[in-house]
Amino acid sequence: MKIGFIGAGNMARAIIEGLVEADFTAPKEILVHSARESSYVPYAEANGFTALGSNAQVVSEADVVFLAVKPIILGKVLAEIKESVKKNKPMLISIVSGVSISEIELELDNSSVGILRTMPNVNATVSASMTALVGNDVLTDEQMKQGIDLFDTIGETMEVAEQDFSTFVALAGSSPAFIYLFIDTLARAGVKYGLPKDKATKIAAQAVLGSAKKVLATDEVPWKLIDEVSSPGGTTIAGLLAMEEAGFMNSIIKAVDATVAKDKN
Repeated sequence: MKIGFIGAGNMARAIIEGLVEADFTAPKEILVHSARESSYVPYAEANGFTALGSNAQVVSEADVVFLAVKPIILGKVLAEIKESVKKNKPMLISIVSGVSISEIELELDNSSVGILRTMPNVNATVSASMTALVGNDVLTDEQMKQGIDLFDTIGETMEVAEQDFSTFVALAGSSPAFIYLFIDTLARAGVKYGLPKDKATKIAAQAVLGSAKKVLATDEVPWKLIDEVSSPGGTTIAGLLAMEEAGFMNSIIKAVDATVAKDKN
């Protein structure tokens, strides 16, 4: 199966590298085109991917095409590929934040091509993405399964109603940055008390990884797990109360609010 990418930014590269790492497809079956030749051509050549000369060529040669460009230029891209989409009819997978399926259909002047709207995250590079999916009315069951299989290769998937995508963006698309910030801040606190930064970072990252695994492995709500760690009069409850005094929970909710609002604009 030939998988085309229109756009070769960080998110596209995370998916590409996750697919290759998982042996989902051969590198030469990855077809790439982007606006800057100086960026995507060396990237393709260095990794054995196939660099193509235009967005329309990607559509004409691929079985599945990722739309992986910024929202501001999506209209221009869709105008370029409109005729190729009508002729070749690949499944289109959009990872463009804030753009609905109906908007893509309208720009293509085509409601007969299968479109899968998705929202993965950058953890695809380590096969740990969390991806939301929703298809348009003409997307076949086979195409949906194909999309799910593809994204299951680089992490976990969940079918989500399109009206909930902005919330998903905050909880899974943007949140890796929030979590990286938490890990880095926790590590810097370790440095404050004498640990080398690299060791402090490893300790913090492993603690986050283990905690996430425990949440996923149990039916207990996270608050119950907090209670299990918090001994009466102990160090953990002292730390938790200090975090709340500093507005920890409120800062997270505000981050989600801001992300949802931005995605909807």
